[in-house]
Amino acid sequence: MTTDVAELGLRERKRRATRRAIQLAVLDLVAQRGLENVTVDEISRIADVSPRTFFNYFTSKEEALIGESPTLPDEAQIERFVTAGAGSDLLSGLGEMISRAGANIAGDVELVKRRRELMKQHPQLFALRMATMRSFEEDLGAIVSRRLLADEPALAQDPADLEQRSRLITLVAMAAMRHAWTSWADSGGGLVDLSERLRSSFAQLGTLLVQSAAE
Repeated sequence: MTTDVAELGLRERKRRATRRAIQLAVLDLVAQRGLENVTVDEISRIADVSPRTFFNYFTSKEEALIGESPTLPDEAQIERFVTAGAGSDLLSGLGEMISRAGANIAGDVELVKRRRELMKQHPQLFALRMATMRSFEEDLGAIVSRRLLADEPALAQDPADLEQRSRLITLVAMAAMRHAWTSWADSGGGLVDLSERLRSSFAQLGTLLVQSAAE
């Protein structure tokens, strides 16, 4: 998800530059020494910031290494999705909501590729990344449940069915997000930002489901 640098104020540009410098420093050091042999003091020195500044951006070296997790949109966008009505397509609405939230995150292809390489070499880093995604998945599932209840209030009488439906939809959405992310990174970013790639992946998923239903 990219943003034209010219549109950003000086403070925001400096903030992003500092954040990126810290992330590049930790990626370099971990690639050279392994995570257990890297300290926040060393990361800060390489990034040319103080340890205090480091902790203004990240709570730990692990967080700096694995990068930002997806974020949910603001409550107004969530409410629009929840109250869209049973006549609107739930999956495409979910994709649009996630894409709009994603537009607020800058995509950095170099950072993504370097993280992916490290995760291949150090599987424990992939496990850390998945752990950070778990909270987002749970929050997204709660939103999906709200939408299902709004569309079909009778589901309130069958919590087990509601949970199963919500879980299935959420896992499908997470798979579409992963597809978008890897496709975007593999293409080198290019002219399509990550939010548009997300829309495309959800659209492809919707097309496949329609085709399968027609067969």
